[in-house]
Amino acid sequence: MRPLRYSINVTLDGCVSHLAGTPNEQTHRHAATAIANNDAILLGRVTYQMMEDGWRATPAPGTRPAWMEPFAKTINATTKYVVSSTLKSVDWNAQLLHGELKTAVEMLKQQPGTGIGTGGVTLPTRLAELGLIDEYDLVVHPRVAGHGPYLLAGLTTRLDLTLVDRVELGDGIVAMQYRPRR
Repeated sequence: MRPLRYSINVTLDGCVSHLAGTPNEQTHRHAATAIANNDAILLGRVTYQMMEDGWRATPAPGTRPAWMEPFAKTINATTKYVVSSTLKSVDWNAQLLHGELKTAVEMLKQQPGTGIGTGGVTLPTRLAELGLIDEYDLVVHPRVAGHGPYLLAGLTTRLDLTLVDRVELGDGIVAMQYRPRR
């Protein structure tokens, strides 16, 4: 069974806004590796549209640092499944995921492959509630944002995790990988 892996950047106070972190070359390399270690990524509508807007188009030369290109190439090539009740169609190597969320994700996990990545805010909270996330990759930035959105906000049950790996990514950023205690 393919594991479902949640990867997110988070500040010390739990903010997961994509604008709150302090990205660097190592964090982008870590993110590209995380995506490449999966066959596909599962995204909610907001995250899908944000990522498509930020990474689909090839920017003019010199618009972004060269160290961002491996991430761009990786995410562009990756199969994407999108959970949305409002989108009628998607492209960018993507397809809409239909049906009841738990059943649809369980079916994806049963398919052969190395794993499914997910990110974002709302969808991962729902997936955690359903007990579908097998690994949590929290990239912790040494910043206090003072605002949300917050990591897994609204989770109704406690989630106990076991630390399985820790990697320093420079500039005080630490990636910590956890698995749920089951």
